Amino acid sequence: MKDTNEILKKVRKIEIKTRGLSRNIFAGEYHTAFKGRGMTFSEVREYQYGDDIRNIDWNVTARFNKPYIKVFEEEREMTMMLVVDVSASGEFGTVNQIKRDMLAEIAATIAFSAIQNNDKIGVILFSDRIEKFIPPQKGKKHVLYIIRELLGFEPVSKKTDIQGALQYLTNAIKKRCTAFIISDFISSDFSKSLVIANRKHDMVALQIYDKREIELPSVGLIKVKDAESDQDMWIDTSDKKIRNAYQKYWLDRQETLKQTFNQSGVDTISIATDEDYVKALMKLFRHRA
Repeated sequence: MKDTNEILKKVRKIEIKTRGLSRNIFAGEYHTAFKGRGMTFSEVREYQYGDDIRNIDWNVTARFNKPYIKVFEEEREMTMMLVVDVSASGEFGTVNQIKRDMLAEIAATIAFSAIQNNDKIGVILFSDRIEKFIPPQKGKKHVLYIIRELLGFEPVSKKTDIQGALQYLTNAIKKRCTAFIISDFISSDFSKSLVIANRKHDMVALQIYDKREIELPSVGLIKVKDAESDQDMWIDTSDKKIRNAYQKYWLDRQETLKQTFNQSGVDTISIATDEDYVKALMKLFRHRA
């Protein structure tokens, strides 16, 4: 069991930092990026110059042989869901912090931004199973509870199944929401589930990674452990072929992820553990705006 006092200190530290960020930096950006994302269908009308082509109703367009778009009305309040990977690979980090701690800070910043916008915020913690579901609510007390869970929660499983988490989100949250899935995305294929989830909800993917997952330093023979399988392996990092193969594996996996997100129409950004996540989130928010 993790030390309660240590967790409370971390909660307080993250609250001070992320609350200030969300109030002073993200409040306007968040509102602009996500306002009108919680929408209900109203009607269809003929396409007019300047309309967003993503709102074209292709069925009606085909029927009348000219473009029609779907018209939506903004709901009074939005629901924000954080779908957070708590598998064992999140315990890795070589620079300033482990992936899981950065993940918690980013989630907290988004959560405080949501409540300042009077939105509900909920959480799904997952490994290769649904570890915990926190239903969407409003308020600072609720956000602090979420941060405590992000920092102190001990998952039953070490492995990862993103597909299962996305299926749970699709089934559990009935009305359309904006959902951030925050993970290192070291998982088997989840592309079909992502497409389905993004049809129902507004999905955003945040990848957290460490620079040592991209390239190995040349430091001779080292012992490494797969956090999710507990398997040990010896690697000769002085061998350039091994270092190149390691980097190629990362690049190939990133290209596959890029294609998955592009094909499903999901906005995404990758953030390293030694990177300023504030700049990365601002870039994402402005892109969406």
